[in-house]
Amino acid sequence: MAAPLTSHVAREVLVFEVGGQRYGLPTADVRELVRAVTITPLPNAPAAIEGVVNVRGSVLPVLDVRARFRLPPKALDPSDHFIVASAGPRGVILRVDRATHLALVDEAAVQPPQTLGPSATYVAGVAKLDGGLVLIHDLTTFLSAAEAASLEEAFSAPA
Repeated sequence: MAAPLTSHVAREVLVFEVGGQRYGLPTADVRELVRAVTITPLPNAPAAIEGVVNVRGSVLPVLDVRARFRLPPKALDPSDHFIVASAGPRGVILRVDRATHLALVDEAAVQPPQTLGPSATYVAGVAKLDGGLVLIHDLTTFLSAAEAASLEEAFSAPA
């Protein structure tokens, strides 16, 4: 009797580092990877926003990944990378220390975020890759509803 066929679904993830920690973002959410440039402060933006950057004519908010994950602040460095991504309908940027590689992650091997406890609000799952665990992020949950509304207000405020 033949063994039952199992279907493995894999997801491609961009692996990046912030503060010595490894994280991942589904490539379906990634638009491009660019070198870091000066971030312009956005008055009245929520604390989760570092500021804004103009990327090819589009002004996009830079999400403060370090603050969100309780990592110490770090001055912008020319070697930093910006991950231009989608958080639902909105374009956003993540400032990361560096993007390291693309990884193919077997969906069956991704642990649900509930295994991490209450701090897993912004995490879609945990994957074991070569070299250790990677927290895979869900950008649609990065900003709370109140923060998203505050960001919209900051963007629509007169200059």
